[in-house]
Amino acid sequence: MKTLYYGGQKSGKSSLAEAKALELANGEKLVYIATYDDSYGDAEMAERIARHRVERAERFVSVEEPRDLIGQIAPGGTYLIDCMSMWLLNTLEWDEKRVLSQIEVLGAVDAHIVFVLNDVGSGVISAERLSRTYVDRSGIVGQALAKACDEVYEVKLGIGVRLK
Repeated sequence: MKTLYYGGQKSGKSSLAEAKALELANGEKLVYIATYDDSYGDAEMAERIARHRVERAERFVSVEEPRDLIGQIAPGGTYLIDCMSMWLLNTLEWDEKRVLSQIEVLGAVDAHIVFVLNDVGSGVISAERLSRTYVDRSGIVGQALAKACDEVYEVKLGIGVRLK
């Protein structure tokens, strides 16, 4: 089973994704793959990460992996990838074909995977090329994830609405 939770920042998608992943794991080992690259020297994010590590310590086996998602996934397991938006930022130097290939492999593996993706494409078109590339890539990856997933939820105000 593959599931995607998609929504704005602080919309509640991670909480809903965690609940879904725990349900799919059915008491078995659940791996939480955190994709943030903690090398930017951002003190506020470091504090947020530390808080998240403590919050999920009892319910999840945590793996912090900013790029190699495929290397973390084994058939038969249950995984929560939070979040694909950070993964996209970490892999922005990859070409689009390589990124989509990774999504295709993740979609094909025989495992439960719950994906989290931020909605970043509802604003204006940026005048800055790198920002446009990121937003465009996010939309393209979102479409690929939605196609690969059995269930897709849009999340607003902590409420998940099933789209697929």
